[in-house]
Amino acid sequence: MKLSQGKRLLLLGVLLVVIDQVIKYLVKMNMDLGQQIYVIGQWFRLCFVENEGMAFGMAFGGQVGKFLLSLFRIVLSGFLIWWIHSLIKKGTAPKGVLVGLTLITAGAIGNIIDCLFYGLIWDYAPFMFGKVVDMFFFPIIRQGERVIFFSPVFNFADSCVTVGAFYLALFQWKFFAKDEEKKKAQ
Repeated sequence: MKLSQGKRLLLLGVLLVVIDQVIKYLVKMNMDLGQQIYVIGQWFRLCFVENEGMAFGMAFGGQVGKFLLSLFRIVLSGFLIWWIHSLIKKGTAPKGVLVGLTLITAGAIGNIIDCLFYGLIWDYAPFMFGKVVDMFFFPIIRQGERVIFFSPVFNFADSCVTVGAFYLALFQWKFFAKDEEKKKAQ
């Protein structure tokens, strides 16, 4: 049985979200907040942190900001799902564009799940006010004890968004440039 392109992308997206949530669950259940496990010397650590949901652990406007950020992510994810669906229907998008957009969408959904439900599941916050679980830490260049390059702790969902965005920017930009040219011609 051959799966349609849409079903393959859906399967990829669901698989990525499941991987993200399994990793976060394992970290949450087996590590203490702030605990670090050295995986490859000083270069790669698992470091359990929780953040309010913005990039690099930044906060945005207290509870109202947290609510707006969660709402924005939900709307953006809905738009991305609609866009992927419409690109599949048109049949004009290269597979790489669809895969890149699926990576971004899956990553966003993985972090949305944390924000929406983790506060309820672990009984520390109401619906939509949970914290995002991060764990991957790659202090690439060090000077003594001070990390100089790439100090953020991130998760698998963040990686999906980053890889998807870089992939689209580096290898699929011609598709988006073509769309812009068509719009200008009209």
